[in-house]
Amino acid sequence: TTRNSRPNIVLLMADDLGVGDICCYGNNTVSTPNIDRLASEGVRLTQHLAAASVCTPSRAAFLTGRYPIRTGMASSFNLNRGLTWLGGSGGLPTNETTFAKLLQHRGYRTGLIGKWHLGLSCASRDDHCYHPLNHGFDYFYGLPFGLLNDCQTSKTAELHRWLRIKLWISTAVLSLVPLLLLIPKFAHWFSVPWKVIIAFALLAFLFFIVWYSSYGFTRRWNCILMRNHEIIQQPMREDRVGSLMLKEALAFIDRYKRSPFLLFVSFLHVHTPLITKEKFVGHSKYGLYGDNVEEMDWMVGRILETLDRELLTNHTLVYFTSDNGGRLEVQEGEAQLGGYNGIYKGGQGMGGWEGGIRVPGIFRWPTVLEAGKVIDEPTSLMDIYPTLSYIGGGILPQDRIIDGRNLMPLLEGRVSHSEHEFLFHYCGVYLHTARWHQKDCATVWKVHYVTPNFSPDGAGACYGSGICSCSGDVTYHDPPLLFDISRDPSEARPLNPDNEVLFDSVVKKVEAAIKEHRRTLTPVPQQFSMFNTIWKPWLQPCCGTFPFCGCDKEYDILSTAW
Repeated sequence: TTRNSRPNIVLLMADDLGVGDICCYGNNTVSTPNIDRLASEGVRLTQHLAAASVCTPSRAAFLTGRYPIRTGMASSFNLNRGLTWLGGSGGLPTNETTFAKLLQHRGYRTGLIGKWHLGLSCASRDDHCYHPLNHGFDYFYGLPFGLLNDCQTSKTAELHRWLRIKLWISTAVLSLVPLLLLIPKFAHWFSVPWKVIIAFALLAFLFFIVWYSSYGFTRRWNCILMRNHEIIQQPMREDRVGSLMLKEALAFIDRYKRSPFLLFVSFLHVHTPLITKEKFVGHSKYGLYGDNVEEMDWMVGRILETLDRELLTNHTLVYFTSDNGGRLEVQEGEAQLGGYNGIYKGGQGMGGWEGGIRVPGIFRWPTVLEAGKVIDEPTSLMDIYPTLSYIGGGILPQDRIIDGRNLMPLLEGRVSHSEHEFLFHYCGVYLHTARWHQKDCATVWKVHYVTPNFSPDGAGACYGSGICSCSGDVTYHDPPLLFDISRDPSEARPLNPDNEVLFDSVVKKVEAAIKEHRRTLTPVPQQFSMFNTIWKPWLQPCCGTFPFCGCDKEYDILSTAW
């Protein structure tokens, strides 16, 4: 293979996988031989960073190479940090150009298999303005939303669980009012007009209908399987979806093996409810979570085997990552159902703490990249965009700021220093943390202006609320917390002017960079506005006649396609 010919590209993204969950990143008690094989045959990045610590904004940044704040894909509400309804009206804006669109224009066949979670429709049920096919993918098979506990009837609801409890309590209280008004009426203490009693009863009933019409049917509304623009299963049969996705991924490779292709496999693993095939249950030392990690590794292996069998390995760039760090707050009794973030502090949803944003990053391209190379430089998921544009012969959009940097010079060893001098870590629309990688030495400083309050006190996560806040229940630091990440990657020893002579100059330098960064931000429509995030019956995708939505076309399609 010569460097000039355009390779096939396979992108593998796990959902909520912790950097400490795989063997090649130091976990020697879990078995991930296929991901480890990628690392030993390619380049492993040890300071690879997601642009957000939760799913939707991180994926938006990955696809566009831009901070989520620039695309309106960052939330100002603690409640809706990611998109919450398929029947909402927010999504990845249509004027954003994804790497799929860039490569599609260069003649690549582009496919997305798995989770999307970047919106579906804007104004009417079937306009599909945010659909993957509208963002540069030729083929889509998977979940326009993503996996939730709510997708499995036996599991405790995950979506807005605390809000739901409050809504049930409010409904009960409102329902009591007409009943209480009946007491004085029948006890003949004083007369309450029937109109008033009926009005209160109607109010309670309406209140219940308004919220229950969405939250009461989360599985039917959000857990949908699609092929291109068509709904195949509503609600999806969660036990089979992993096998179907793998089958689709392998079929895509087979279909386009003769032309350059881009295949983005966006796994449902390892998000709760950890749907795992029977043959993997009880496989690992880490209960169902470990089983789910090992099943995903097996799926990675099947994809790599197919590339080997079709003699595509040397001509294919394979990349493996996770959208954000492991989620610490998901537990069932004593069992931990979320990921392990190694030595790093915090996890999914925690703004700037390293555990929520430091993710695996592995590149394999056998004839071009040196096998077994390890790079400790700060890199970002946003870097994939300019990197793919470069190797696919695309032209980067000139009318917008691209925050990612082409990684090829670093991966090929032509340079030893990452192009990122500063990286900014947001929690929703709030800047919590900034990272400064000094140009003249290996030191990486990290400055925290805001950190979430863990609950209960002394815990390492937000077990009380289930996810940490970006604003409100947070601590503002003035002077900020400073860490030298190159010497203290666990962020265990905050520096101060007494023990760090450079404290003031580092903080000053970072503040100047933040000021400069903020000057480049322009106002954009907020995709997570209150209006955009509420469930709208007229936007709800529906197989059948709304509200009687439901179908399972998977078997008819399988019999014709295979």
